[in-house]
Amino acid sequence: MLSPQLTEAVTTDIGFKLRGLRWWIVGLIFLATLINYIDRLTISVLAPVITHDLGLTNTEFGGIISWFLLAYTISQGLSGKLYDRVGTKLGFVCSIVLWSIAAMGHAFARGLASLSAFRFVLGLGEAGNWPGAAKTVAEWFPIRERAFGMAIFNSGAAIGSIVAPPLIVWMSLAYGWRTTFIATGALGFLWLALWLVFYETPQRHRWLSEKEWEIIRDGQDNNERAERSAAPKWRELLRYRQVWAIVLSRFLTDPVWWLYISWLPKYLADARGFSLTKIGLFAWVPYVAADAGSLSGGWLSGFLIARGWSVDRARKIVILFAAALMPAGIFAAFAHDAMVALVLIGVVLFGFQVWINNVQTLPSDFFSDKAVASVAGLGGTGAGIGSMIFILGTGWVVDHFSYVPVLVTAGLLAPLGTLVLFALCGRIERVSDSSWQHLLEETNL
Repeated sequence: MLSPQLTEAVTTDIGFKLRGLRWWIVGLIFLATLINYIDRLTISVLAPVITHDLGLTNTEFGGIISWFLLAYTISQGLSGKLYDRVGTKLGFVCSIVLWSIAAMGHAFARGLASLSAFRFVLGLGEAGNWPGAAKTVAEWFPIRERAFGMAIFNSGAAIGSIVAPPLIVWMSLAYGWRTTFIATGALGFLWLALWLVFYETPQRHRWLSEKEWEIIRDGQDNNERAERSAAPKWRELLRYRQVWAIVLSRFLTDPVWWLYISWLPKYLADARGFSLTKIGLFAWVPYVAADAGSLSGGWLSGFLIARGWSVDRARKIVILFAAALMPAGIFAAFAHDAMVALVLIGVVLFGFQVWINNVQTLPSDFFSDKAVASVAGLGGTGAGIGSMIFILGTGWVVDHFSYVPVLVTAGLLAPLGTLVLFALCGRIERVSDSSWQHLLEETNL
């Protein structure tokens, strides 16, 4: 039964109740993620045109992406702390305003320095989407549905990647690449209006029914002292091997995703001879597979848990299956036919999305809601550092050799990252109550 305080919070407004409200909430996060990826991919899709107009080398283009990743890495940890302190509603307002302004600013870039600066600010804002989304899912979904909730919002990355190439190419050919940045950047402000009207936490949302509140709280941490306590500090969280497992596995594996979202259009132009129009027609194909991976990966682990599998067994089997798919990128490097290479890259991205949807659920598997965004942010920091190193190296390797060494190396990273994850995390289950309570007490001293 609900406590009197929570009953009052949920039933203060006895009027309109929206059935399945948690699915509408994650739908909003899906839209934010879709817009995030459209804004992020505009420069990647237009890379052949922008590098030509501004006279940039592959190494310099890699540097621009790395400035984004540097800011993204810094902001992952900071954004996680921000969301744990100010809450999801205000946290998303801060993130999307910053990244939308920065995305529009790309239209005014005149060279390497200004483009790098706008890219850096974009990274600061866009990074907040992931710890914020992880916290939202942890607040709004019971444990058995969290992986699927993560899959829904994460599919926004894949759908955004599908929509972006044809949309951005069409706008660029019709209005020019500078106007394209202004138009895509403005999408965030349209989303913000929906967010401010629609979003509240479950405890305060006037459209949430008592029945759905009971569903949301099923299996969640009901420790009221934990709910009232401050968010744990990073140095306290880093005492846990589970946190290091998430950070290091993402350090090794996330570069696979960043390689393809940052370099795929340039790779198709340089190595496969695609024109800008042809990039618009075909560059989205691998992301259809990524979207399928996002939804099926989250659904599969939840399905197995519902069938009686332990969280530990379900998550690990799905993660292992996904890691086994990602070496397909090695075969793409040597494929003679461009369409065969695109299909193999699709297999890689399918595997990555299955993998990341389950790994991004681990913070809520291991820790209470109060620490989820912070742990997710630390994982994102590891992902950003690894991706930044890999992407910066990609430009240099391509300028001096070819794309082949890059694709082969990327194909080996996921199995290595998964091995590290399993070796460090131990059994996937909530950390012991005594250990967690001790951490909270130290945090509040």
